[in-house]
Amino acid sequence: MPFTEIQKRVEASFAQQGLMRVVEARVAEVSPGRCVIEAPFRKTLTQQHGYLHAGVLTMLADNACGYATLSLLPPGQEVLTAELKVNFLRPAKGVLAIARAEVLKPGRTLTVARAEVWMRTEDGAEVLCAAMQATLVPSAAVG
Repeated sequence: MPFTEIQKRVEASFAQQGLMRVVEARVAEVSPGRCVIEAPFRKTLTQQHGYLHAGVLTMLADNACGYATLSLLPPGQEVLTAELKVNFLRPAKGVLAIARAEVLKPGRTLTVARAEVWMRTEDGAEVLCAAMQATLVPSAAVG
């Protein structure tokens, strides 16, 4: 599938996700087997210590893994996460959360992807806050 078709497909799917609008996330980059999603830091998305909530970090990483996977699937297939593991490495504070994902091993039934979530600070530095590994399933293999 040509790159522009992949990008259109990912952006159309992303637009269907209401929760991504709530966190003001956007697809920053997509290419075959890779996806980057960004969301601004907002106080309304923090936990009690003022850090971006782990649920937001997980959601961004999960979506980035899903769209990295979708970018490799043929038209007409969708993708669902079957399993994920997240390690939270540092408190997430800054101005922008950046989830960068890549497919590690594509497959007909199962795909394994990983994502890292970085926080960009006010001075432009990036700090690694979370790492995820996920197993994803094409819709043709679901139910």
